[in-house]
Amino acid sequence: VMPLIVYWTSVSGSQKIKKQQDRITDVLTAKKIPFKVVDISQNPSEKDLMRKLAGNPTALPPQICNDNVYCGDFEAFENAVEMELLENFLKIKK
Repeated sequence: VMPLIVYWTSVSGSQKIKKQQDRITDVLTAKKIPFKVVDISQNPSEKDLMRKLAGNPTALPPQICNDNVYCGDFEAFENAVEMELLENFLKIKK
């Protein structure tokens, strides 16, 4: 099983980003979907990788990847949860 990676930051002044990060980790935990958090504020090369994977040079966390395949951002995640397509969105094989 490829690890699901949630790119996030531990030093954001933005309440919105903090809430989004918490929401993603809460949902994944509740659904027992294993993931690891990568803190881009501790490692600039991780931020570069996140942006490269997202295909967006100004992408902000949280961003979600399955190994090195980009899944999407918070909005896309919320949409997938609402539509009950989370596994598809996360590219998880049943």
